[in-house]
Amino acid sequence: IYLCFLVLLINSLVLFLLTVTVFLSTLTPKFYFALTVTSSFISGLIFVFEWWHFRKYGTSFIEQVSVSHLRPLIGGAENGPPAPVAFSANSGENETNRQNMPECKVWRNPLNLFRGAEYSRYMWVTGKEPLTYYDMNLSAQDHQNFFTCDTDALRPSDTVMQKAWRERNPQARIKAAYQALELNNDCATAYVLLAEEEATTIVDAEKYFKQALKAGETIYRRSQNCHSQSPQHEAQLRRDTNVLVYVKRRLAMCARKLGRIREAVKMMRDLMKEFPLLSMLNIHENLLEALLELQAYADVQAVLAKYDDISLPKSAAICYTAALLKARAVSERFSPETASKRGLSTAEINAVEAIHRAVEFNPHVPKYLLEMKSLVLPPEHILKRGDSEAVAYAFFHLQHWKRIEGALNLLHCTWEGSNRLISLMIPYPLEKGHLFYPYPSCTETADRELLPTFHEVSVYPQKELPFFIHFTAGLCSFSAMLALLTHQFPELMVIFAKAVSIVSVVGLA
Repeated sequence: IYLCFLVLLINSLVLFLLTVTVFLSTLTPKFYFALTVTSSFISGLIFVFEWWHFRKYGTSFIEQVSVSHLRPLIGGAENGPPAPVAFSANSGENETNRQNMPECKVWRNPLNLFRGAEYSRYMWVTGKEPLTYYDMNLSAQDHQNFFTCDTDALRPSDTVMQKAWRERNPQARIKAAYQALELNNDCATAYVLLAEEEATTIVDAEKYFKQALKAGETIYRRSQNCHSQSPQHEAQLRRDTNVLVYVKRRLAMCARKLGRIREAVKMMRDLMKEFPLLSMLNIHENLLEALLELQAYADVQAVLAKYDDISLPKSAAICYTAALLKARAVSERFSPETASKRGLSTAEINAVEAIHRAVEFNPHVPKYLLEMKSLVLPPEHILKRGDSEAVAYAFFHLQHWKRIEGALNLLHCTWEGSNRLISLMIPYPLEKGHLFYPYPSCTETADRELLPTFHEVSVYPQKELPFFIHFTAGLCSFSAMLALLTHQFPELMVIFAKAVSIVSVVGLA
């Protein structure tokens, strides 16, 4: 009632004049035509203003004024969803840092699959190419940066591998890897390439990586002893460190995929302790997923406490895992009907705020978790806050949400409300966010390059037009139609207006 109250006042003067003219019997075609034109003009101005306010501020002006000013007068209570909490992220220094962040930086997927054992098998079965050329080209650049250095020309096997990473044909890369092993049986990068692309099972990939680990540790110790001799030796140590970290991480992922989860967790923890400066590789995301599989929620919370820090970049894995843990505390007993009657408890408010925070960071994830959209194999690179990151997260974490009873129900209820009030709960592209920097407007283009063509890329949720824009547009159109009919059939429309007015007055009486 209070939402429509202001709109009813808009044309009250016109309706009042119509009623008075009926009783005084002074209604003439010209006067009636003037009234309809005036009504059409007023409602048209309101429609234009409503549209301008919505485009600029993302909310309906009439609805905003009604809820803010009329509801307290009528005595309504504020039962809407709680507003997101303003964390310390909104300080001036952090705000400046966020504004300076690049909009569409592509990241290596921490949980990317194995090309031979997983991506290739998918292509053999379905006939669809799961990786795009753009994605594979980025991986080729990563391999060249990670696994090569200026001193490769001094070793024939590394020279061969330097060319192998640039080969586009998979068979040519595999052939080059075997050539490098013929020149040097301890070429760690050759074993890495074979594990990634020739091995057709995870077991075979693990065997290759174990050989790579043995060779990589020998080369790493040798580089440590002479890294201070020259800048070239220092670059070689950096390369050998990258190879060793990559191999250990992939071995941990092999153990995770083969069901040896506790062993995988130990390997990941050891790797993070041994190389703490390589946090940009996001090994903690692998650790979070493995700990969730173990249902070690206390350990998950400990990892989040360390990496869900305002000074560190966020990810869907961090935001949605934090939401999952808070939802776990209340989801089993949560009921939308009960919550609407008694209100949200403190724990439920915390869970809802955590989900709002996660949805604000990446609004594409809920559709995959709620299975409203089908998944595909995650790409080797992801765009944070984009559809590619949502696919990668849901591909591995959907099972963890299903395991906790009621978690998906709470996510659905909260996300549905956020989606309906998109302009209030989630900042629109290019607008200032509540907790994060504004959502980048270029994610859709980058995601189309990363995800396969047979996948329908999700786009940022569009604002739904408020009710009052539709209402004022209809009111303006109806008034304009009356004015047009009055101009064409003046006498007939006057009779019609008198009849409608008399019926309305009698009905109100």
